Amino acid sequence: YSFTDYDIIHPPQFIGLANYAEMFGNDLFWKSVTVTLRYTLISVPIQLLLALGFALLLNQKIPLRGFFRTAMYFPSMVSGVAMSLLWYWIFNPQIGLFNYMLSWFGIRGPAWLMNPDTALYALMIMSFWTAGSGMILFLAGLQGVPASLVEAAKLDGAGRFKVFLHVTLPMISPVLLFQLIMGMIDSFQVFTQAFVMTQGGPNYSTWFYVYNLYTSAFKEYRAGYSSALAWVLLVVVMLFT
Repeated sequence: YSFTDYDIIHPPQFIGLANYAEMFGNDLFWKSVTVTLRYTLISVPIQLLLALGFALLLNQKIPLRGFFRTAMYFPSMVSGVAMSLLWYWIFNPQIGLFNYMLSWFGIRGPAWLMNPDTALYALMIMSFWTAGSGMILFLAGLQGVPASLVEAAKLDGAGRFKVFLHVTLPMISPVLLFQLIMGMIDSFQVFTQAFVMTQGGPNYSTWFYVYNLYTSAFKEYRAGYSSALAWVLLVVVMLFT
């Protein structure tokens, strides 16, 4: 289909590489690539750090540890549409919780989802709410670190930071790599938030790659062109993985 002109209704017509040539010459294609890469490069590392930080904290013997673990993981169970509607209200410039909390510090919050300078960052902030799913995996990795190695490092005079850097981090590196790869794959396929909350955003500020693909396929009925977009996404995800 990616080598055809296909509108779903009429039979596909073979056009060779025309869809790919049009794609790489299309400004909206490059805009979607830029938006998706910005989202990936900023949100994925911060999500990893948050998940690891919460896992380290909740791996300690603290009161109500089970409750906090459950509370941290719970947002990851909320469906994408429900979460998007909830955060759409949170980012409301007049009655939203986010700007209300900023007002405590004398800060006048922007119209997050209506401003091209802040819309993408608002979606990044929303993504941090699901750091609990990564926290659970990091927690499992931390509990798999042999206590004998930690004790040996401490006996040799290593402090907490050195124990983490030279013992804990190398031991959980497979979990870190897995989380990084899965986080990147997920960030390349962001769609629900952009569709429900911003419809591509003001001035295409949240025009994610998969939203561009969806628009081509189901609004413009260009199934051939959108198939070409899907193939490029598949190849990129495979290369990164």
